[in-house]
Amino acid sequence: MLDQVDELDRVFHALADPGRRLMLERLSQGPASVSELARPLAMSLAGVLQHVQVLESSGLVRSQKAGRTRTCSINTGTLRAAESWIADRRTLVERRLDRLGEYLASTDPADPGHNSTPSTDTPTTDTPSRESSEPEETS
Repeated sequence: MLDQVDELDRVFHALADPGRRLMLERLSQGPASVSELARPLAMSLAGVLQHVQVLESSGLVRSQKAGRTRTCSINTGTLRAAESWIADRRTLVERRLDRLGEYLASTDPADPGHNSTPSTDTPTTDTPSRESSEPEETS
């Protein structure tokens, strides 16, 4: 379980950078060289290579070097693991919201046991306190 958390931390760290997300979007169309990944970005080739290394260490990207060209491709398995984690959290939240909706639907505001007005235990500033020792004025 701890390894899975560490993997997710690396994935979400890698996804936190807009440049790396742009690289992943490009790689979702197919493999690309580091030079191709660098074209739309306003950074040096060395900077792009550092981002590629972050993507590789997170498991989102694989690369292979042939001669002087490093070609990158997306690792869909790691992306699916992150997607699964997000989907599990979404399912939990949806279940809780469904239960809340069911509860709210089961409480009828016309029911005498249902209290839709604020509690009278705490005095408000615009109404006199019932515990006041002074008699109320009537007009």
